Amino acid sequence: MTEGYTGKIAEYVTEFNYEDIPEHVVEHAKYIILDTVGAILAASNPSLPASMIITEFVREQGGAEDSTVIGRDFKCPSPNAALANATLGYLCDNESYHVGAVLHETAVTLPSALAVAEPRGLSGKDIMTSFIVGLDIGTRLSYAISPSAMYDRGFHPSAVVGSIGAAISAGKILDLDSKQISNSIGLAATQSSGLLSWESDSTEMSRPFGVGAAARNGVTAAMLAERGFGGPEVLEGKYTVFDAFSGERHVNELLDELGKRFEVMNQTIKRYSSCAFTHPGLDAFIQLLDENSILAEDIYQIEVRFPSRGAKLIDASELKSHNIQYVLAVAAFKHHVDVDDIIFEQQDRDIWALSEKVNLVHDDELDQHFPETMPTILTIKTHSGSTYRNRVDSAKGTPENPVTHREIEEKFHRIVLPVIEKSHANEILGVVKRLDALDDIDQLMDLLRFKQ
Repeated sequence: MTEGYTGKIAEYVTEFNYEDIPEHVVEHAKYIILDTVGAILAASNPSLPASMIITEFVREQGGAEDSTVIGRDFKCPSPNAALANATLGYLCDNESYHVGAVLHETAVTLPSALAVAEPRGLSGKDIMTSFIVGLDIGTRLSYAISPSAMYDRGFHPSAVVGSIGAAISAGKILDLDSKQISNSIGLAATQSSGLLSWESDSTEMSRPFGVGAAARNGVTAAMLAERGFGGPEVLEGKYTVFDAFSGERHVNELLDELGKRFEVMNQTIKRYSSCAFTHPGLDAFIQLLDENSILAEDIYQIEVRFPSRGAKLIDASELKSHNIQYVLAVAAFKHHVDVDDIIFEQQDRDIWALSEKVNLVHDDELDQHFPETMPTILTIKTHSGSTYRNRVDSAKGTPENPVTHREIEEKFHRIVLPVIEKSHANEILGVVKRLDALDDIDQLMDLLRFKQ
């Protein structure tokens, strides 16, 4: 048996095959892939400035026409396609994520796998295998480093861990041996970064760019390792990712139930285009509005109690997607939060006025199970003197409070129809649902490459 955590992970990745994936995991993974594709397509809308900038940037770089830039009519080198598609994957903040690991790994691993697999004419099974194993390793690594500790230091786990998850997915596509996988882990880790300082960027551009850079770096690491480029040991020894990013070391998490617990089953489907930390509050709020026929103009005050360790990120953030005062005010009028609400300047003064009536309480008592659950206690006071209270620990869409596959399909249609025709959306849906039957993923990529 290989010694050391890096060696054991590398050995597992090289030996992992499609046949090792239980049937129910395969079926659910298709829907997580569908949700991720939907998020990328929604973000490809030319009306979104960041979408146009990142895709035009990679177009202008030129190079080999290897990999599709989704929602555009061209191909580019694989690392650049991964950069563009992963940036789009996190742009609308409506892609699936992992609650406990506080990780948007799907937005990194799927673009990485697709970018490397397309020029090699690989199959749908190859995509699913690399996607699932990349999610598994990336999620365990986030737990091992500690997502809360990374946040406390100002690091974004999705970017820090994302580069290594991307390298695993790309390395599996490239059929790297265990030594090459080990090198790719080290090479990806040396490029890992991702500061939470994107919270000061109201354009919402640097936030998804960190995830895009992670995908590009992971793909680059795997492609270099394939060519014999050496990489350092980063999980053990003098200088590790644990020392660099958290000061904590939970190494048992790296191999915990590896091959038995598939983290693709533990993804959360986001129903709103906003930070996951705001979703339990949105669920609690909208439920109160609906059940009590409360109108926005009826509201005198809103109090939200949220775990202290996460409250800083969503308290009056300069990013509308991460500003709980703002998203609750939007929901009061629209009963939803869409990408246009977070990307474009809000012209409705009534929404901004209501946001001033929202008070976020940083509650130490709610920290106990954060981030595995995000208990949120929401209270509405109306001008008439009535008080309404609701608590939600796990938002709709989490494994504890799941949505159905039918609801994932409905979300897919809702978010992509501003970009493509319904018939086109149905074609993509059909292909993804039989992804494991595709001998060549060109059938999918041809549908994802088009002129807008």
